[in-house]
Amino acid sequence: MKKTPTRLADGRELVYYDVRGDRGATGRDAVDRRPLDAVATASEIRHDPLLGEWVAVTAHRQARTYHPPADECPLCPSRDGRLTEIPAEDYEVAVFENRFPSLAGPPGPAEAEDESGLFLRAPGAGRCEVVCFTSDHDASFADLTEERAALVLAAWTDRTAELSALPGVRQVFCFENRGREIGVTLGHPHGQIYAYPFVTPHTEQALRSAAAHRERTGGNLFDDVLAAERADGRRVVLETDHWTAFVPHAARWPYEVHLYPRRRVADLTELDEDARAEFPGVYLELLRRFDRIFGPGEPPTPYISGWHQAPLGPDGGKDWAGRTDFALHLELFTIRRTSGKLKYLAGSESGMGVFINDVPPESAAQRLREVASR
Repeated sequence: MKKTPTRLADGRELVYYDVRGDRGATGRDAVDRRPLDAVATASEIRHDPLLGEWVAVTAHRQARTYHPPADECPLCPSRDGRLTEIPAEDYEVAVFENRFPSLAGPPGPAEAEDESGLFLRAPGAGRCEVVCFTSDHDASFADLTEERAALVLAAWTDRTAELSALPGVRQVFCFENRGREIGVTLGHPHGQIYAYPFVTPHTEQALRSAAAHRERTGGNLFDDVLAAERADGRRVVLETDHWTAFVPHAARWPYEVHLYPRRRVADLTELDEDARAEFPGVYLELLRRFDRIFGPGEPPTPYISGWHQAPLGPDGGKDWAGRTDFALHLELFTIRRTSGKLKYLAGSESGMGVFINDVPPESAAQRLREVASR
């Protein structure tokens, strides 16, 4: 892999990733000629005293780019006199700091804004990046070659290492939202990476469950769930030498798949070469099956896909019990429950956090096996 860092006109970092530096890597020294003002953010995080969770408040994001026409896409290469976020005339994979980040800047102390100390706020520290998987505006991740998918994995891994080293960062989340139904506002195939200044609520809950399981059984919860799913078999979607994909026993979403490496690791930086080599074929197969769930002639399936990685300790360290108990895995799901119908998060889900799934997980797994590549 060839990595080429540079800067955009407003000082934000841009990194090109190429399979090899001697092929197709021209123009990586192109200068961003746009007259951009420096990025101004107003991000803060506020603590919810009832739920014990942090919420980001980001007024500046109201002005972010919203559904531009294809010929004004900011993620396409800069060509034919049109300047974009990526100055090169072509690229393989490109990662840059988001111009409208939810989190940005160095950490700072939490401060109470009332005498009771209940209402805490702190700087919305961290970093948000955009990952462009290809320069082809009309493609999707599922259209990538295995070589290009491996390059995206290498970029995710490199960014995880870089962002984990930033002061105040507790967790790194690499993810993709695909489809307008999900809320995507840019049609170009891309994902994002968030570096949070706290451990996310989803992970906090998983760590509490893992700690209770270890106390009760002496085992690792993630290892035991994976072993139980493999032993049961009804919800396993596909298995290889180094990966297992399954619909979880208590899936929340109509079609939801969790992908685990066979060997437990904390984050992407710890994957061995065999797992890395096998991942592109496995992941591309899963994405292509998702696009076949609802039959021929259906529009592409909207989905969210994200890597759940172990958090860092309060001091940024890796020798922390919450980290060693965690297992890297990818979660992939769609909000489409059947042809032409979406699953909305209505009263029970949004109001109380109690999900109601119309598709039995065993049926979802069966369907995902039926649409395997022949």
